[in-house]
Amino acid sequence: MQKLLDLVNERENRSLIVAPEVCLTGFDYENYDEAVEFSHRADAELKKASEDKIIILTMLERRDKEIFNFAKIFHNGEIVYERAKVKLFRFGDEHKYMSEGSADEINIIEIEGIKIGILICFELRFKELWQKLEGCDVIAAPSWWGVLRTEHFKIITQALAVINQCYVVASDSLNDECTKMSGIITPQGEDERNENRACLELKYNKNEIIKMRRYMDVGIG
Repeated sequence: MQKLLDLVNERENRSLIVAPEVCLTGFDYENYDEAVEFSHRADAELKKASEDKIIILTMLERRDKEIFNFAKIFHNGEIVYERAKVKLFRFGDEHKYMSEGSADEINIIEIEGIKIGILICFELRFKELWQKLEGCDVIAAPSWWGVLRTEHFKIITQALAVINQCYVVASDSLNDECTKMSGIITPQGEDERNENRACLELKYNKNEIIKMRRYMDVGIG
């Protein structure tokens, strides 16, 4: 938590920050109850840190006796959007520990004039979910993506930016089992990958989205 807060506080106002999937606890099934309960403390701290910033991440949380992996957007001291992970990674036994959310809750939310959508890790593999976010300016992809499928992560996130003609901010963990290939991909498909950097930054330019959609008009408004 403190590492994330330090990185958030170092960013300029009006920054959009995407952290890896369950970055605060990991999938710590041996200490699952503690990991789930930590979400309440995390909410309070991230609300404070989100003044003049947009913070996107996921965390495990219990609702009505079920546990979900919630994607949340914090902005100006509030949680302005949340929804549960729809496609659980069964190869990693996620379905044994948490429940799936509804695809109907995958929506585009506009904050500070930026249309934002979220796909959580394994959800990136489902093309019908890409279509639900058509028209986004930025798609955030908080992830915990296995290192054995590093090329898949790079290719899929790059293709998502090209197909939807938008920015994709894909944040993956730096731990040894993950790709360490967080990236910011432009609407033209140009990507900047972090490798071992703790934080990757790129200036957002709405004109790049407009220019790409005019140049290659495929009907995205």
